Amino acid sequence: MSAEATSSVINSWDTVRYELLNTRICDLHLRIRGSPVEPFVRRLFREFALKRMVYRPRLYLTDSWGCPNEVPLIGIPFYLADKSLSRLELEQTGEIEDGKMITMLLRHEAGHAVNYAYRLWEYPGWTEIFGRFRMPYRDVFEPRPSSRQFVRHLVTHQYRWTYAQKHPDEDFAETFAVWLTPRSGWQRRYGNWPAIRKLRYVANLMQQIRGSQPVCAGGRPLYPVESLSMRLAEHYGERADRFRASAFGYVDDKLRELFPPFEASDGMEAHRMIRKCRRQLIRRVLRWARMDEEDVGLILRKLEDRARELNLRYPRGQAHDILLDLTAVTTALAMDFGYTGRFGQ
Repeated sequence: MSAEATSSVINSWDTVRYELLNTRICDLHLRIRGSPVEPFVRRLFREFALKRMVYRPRLYLTDSWGCPNEVPLIGIPFYLADKSLSRLELEQTGEIEDGKMITMLLRHEAGHAVNYAYRLWEYPGWTEIFGRFRMPYRDVFEPRPSSRQFVRHLVTHQYRWTYAQKHPDEDFAETFAVWLTPRSGWQRRYGNWPAIRKLRYVANLMQQIRGSQPVCAGGRPLYPVESLSMRLAEHYGERADRFRASAFGYVDDKLRELFPPFEASDGMEAHRMIRKCRRQLIRRVLRWARMDEEDVGLILRKLEDRARELNLRYPRGQAHDILLDLTAVTTALAMDFGYTGRFGQ
């Protein structure tokens, strides 16, 4: 088997999918910085700068879009922080936000964040323009698609352009999003609509606060990604076992057997041992497995990567015994893979 073929099997989507579904969300090591969603966050901040606003909303990863109630924090779905997770989301739910929708949602949630950060619903005129902020929130309402009392920003499957009609807080967030959007031409587009009154109010309000610091900058995030302890399979309501048969390159179970959990806090990192002993392991495996050196190297890289992702450790002082077991396991995996093109079940 060529190295290219070996890599395509052990790093196949079937294998990656099964690895992800068996991983707790909090163990995915996700963050906004350096992720695919970061450019959209930077774009949002540039739009704030263009409006000469000193405030920048804080963002975090969670299980869905939204701001916690009256807390100026923007929650972004965790799956947007990783391409493989986005692919899994599309596969499991049948939809995924494209760049345009991410940008629109960030502008909308930024409207909530600004409202909460400055407690704008307490400003004169806010209730008259948008309605009572404390009005009970309703998940189900009867939209009026032809109404010109509201701006049209978010495109949703359920409500099309009518999301602003859901609640005064949503009305403000949608109006803010239209105002924030560069080159939206809202003065011309909405010039003959009653909604122009709302846009002018927001524009005047932003002129008042754009140079001031928020009165509320903190708050607790709701379900931050670090607290999501369920496995991805549970998150999607899936039984991961049905994907096992096609996950030819899956090695997590072998690694967990080799590096079982232990209570001591000063354990050694398993992936560092695999990397350090790489040359030694290759030499020993090649004595028994009918594989090329490059193929064995790919398998060891797979073991190293998964040990890192799983944060596996072993007791200090047991390196010698662990290395013997690691050699035996790697040899068995390599031989099995060399003969069958997959790792054993």
